[in-house]
Amino acid sequence: APTFLEAAGISWEDSQMAKLTGQSLSDIFQSDQSGTINPDRDFVLIGKERHDIGRPHDWGYPIRGIIRDEKLYLRNFEPERWPAGNPETGYLNCDGSPTKTQVLEGRQRPDDRLYWDMCFGHRPSEELYNIHTDPDCVTNLAEVPSFKSVKKTLSEELTQRLQAQNDPRIQGQGEIFDRYIYASPGGRNFHSRYIKGEKLNAGWVNRSDFESKPPPQDSTKQ
Repeated sequence: APTFLEAAGISWEDSQMAKLTGQSLSDIFQSDQSGTINPDRDFVLIGKERHDIGRPHDWGYPIRGIIRDEKLYLRNFEPERWPAGNPETGYLNCDGSPTKTQVLEGRQRPDDRLYWDMCFGHRPSEELYNIHTDPDCVTNLAEVPSFKSVKKTLSEELTQRLQAQNDPRIQGQGEIFDRYIYASPGGRNFHSRYIKGEKLNAGWVNRSDFESKPPPQDSTKQ
């Protein structure tokens, strides 16, 4: 919003919008330089709670992360949950497609199981990627000894910044997010209703996406 207002030549007071902490990005957009343009903007915080339905109790998949110096550090607060949604309810965080079908079918083939693991399998509690050399974030460096100090530094900074923001997840009160009522009445308690046999609308995935028997958790990722 500050960027749009500045581009339009409208002051914040004249906009009559409520106060917020955001700042205009115009200096970066208008610069012809590369790299870090504004030294006060040398990192990005990212996070996720709930995106779609299909997990027990309408739970989400809470993640917090930080990007600095071409490194992405992620902390998965509930790694025992399925990141793309539960298998028995069709991995509802991922729309149906020929690609998804191929990946799901590949779980039964040892040579192709890797792709299912990367797309739909359980994730470790920490992830670290070099987004310059590995922009698709395929190789997790979190347990690589040579990146131990990098992971420690980013982990500590993430914790400090989340604490400064009073983020409930970092304060051990993350269940508050899980208790929020899902917005759409038709999708509430999807998992329990589906398990009980209720016919529900999941038109964005294919019927074959629903796993009759959930795959075992890969304990090596924890």
